[in-house]
Amino acid sequence: MEPKRCRRVVLVPCPFQGHINPMLQLGTILYSKGFFITIVHPQFNSPNPSKHPEFDFQFVQEGLSKHDFASGNLVDIILALNERCKIPFQECLLRMMLQQESHDEIACIIYDDLMYFSEEVATNLSIPSIVLRTSSAASLLSRLAILQLKEEGYIPFPDAMSQDPVPEFRTLRFKDLPICNFGTPENFYQLLAHMCDVKTSSAVIWNTMDCLEESLLAEQQLKQFPIPIFTVGPMHKFAPACSSSLLKEDTSCIEWLDKQDPNSVLYISLGSMACTDEKELAEMAWGLANSKQPFLWVIRPGSIVGSEWIESLPEGFMEAVGERGCIVKWAPQRQVLAHPSVGGFWTHCGWNSTLETISEGVPMICRPCFADQLVTARFVSHVWRIGLQLENQLERNEIEKSVRRLMIDEDGEEMRKRAEDLKEKLEACFKKGGSSYNSLNKLVEFISS
Repeated sequence: MEPKRCRRVVLVPCPFQGHINPMLQLGTILYSKGFFITIVHPQFNSPNPSKHPEFDFQFVQEGLSKHDFASGNLVDIILALNERCKIPFQECLLRMMLQQESHDEIACIIYDDLMYFSEEVATNLSIPSIVLRTSSAASLLSRLAILQLKEEGYIPFPDAMSQDPVPEFRTLRFKDLPICNFGTPENFYQLLAHMCDVKTSSAVIWNTMDCLEESLLAEQQLKQFPIPIFTVGPMHKFAPACSSSLLKEDTSCIEWLDKQDPNSVLYISLGSMACTDEKELAEMAWGLANSKQPFLWVIRPGSIVGSEWIESLPEGFMEAVGERGCIVKWAPQRQVLAHPSVGGFWTHCGWNSTLETISEGVPMICRPCFADQLVTARFVSHVWRIGLQLENQLERNEIEKSVRRLMIDEDGEEMRKRAEDLKEKLEACFKKGGSSYNSLNKLVEFISS
């Protein structure tokens, strides 16, 4: 039975795939609980409204050119989005408030922590705001540690300290800190401070679970102003039908997976933003070929520097792997990870991918690229111990050994057992009576009040 709708929630996602996914999943969850949902989004990387006919989409002009976005300088792009979107967003909300009926007045604004301009606008218009954190609690603590270490003069740190444990966060080494090399250090620290500060927002929503990060969440509350925290992860399990991929998924790979043995296939995908060069590509290719393991490899168009797609693959590679390999431009990842033939995932350790992988009990090879991926890789390999990390320059012999270690060695089997155990704990979180299930109900009550 369709719930009776009352009051509206405005969602402000950050316009990158890994941030759009959890925000639209949250929208789907709140819609199922009876709220009207409006998505306010920049024109850049905008999701397709036809995939979400239940939502009202409002697009604001961010005033950035294709050249600005093509620069790849994520720090400056996000700072510019916050500067340019503030006035259009306020005008958009004012129009909505003038047109709203009593039954669909705006209950609150939920914004990605990278879109912090939303909080200022919400305060200006006396609308409650809530922060959505789309990465882990460990990632936030690592950012707080960076700000403190900078204050104490530890950053930038010398190479000799890279393996040393971080004083404020000893699980991490200095090299695991998500220090961004995009743009100027001043801009990076400015962005970091904005992301960590909840300002006047009345609560925080996390796409994480108590079974993964309960002690870290408690530590975060001690370090920051204690406002309510709602852990409602993994969101993709509460909204399994929600599709928000900006790239077209090639489902033909599922037919190929159907022909493979259980737990035999290594799935490789380095996310929606990472790029590699021809040398690294060749090492990856021959490492996979020499491992003799079946693999499904996502190579995103434009992700290989200087190539349109796979024309840079080394000569003789395709002939060497034959039917043992399948290469696609983009895959239906959740469907792939749930497939019985998939026994491992070579991942960039984006938080969404990590949650999707843990949800299916699949062990990982971690190759983080930047930002919070470094933190997540350390937790996957050394805290939860459900994967191994490739830390050095990619080299085919090392790749071959790592693939075989994960897929066929006793070491990999132990990782798989731990991954299965963690999957069971995660399932208990989102099922009725679990911590995430209860937290979601409390969030709905909080918004309604």
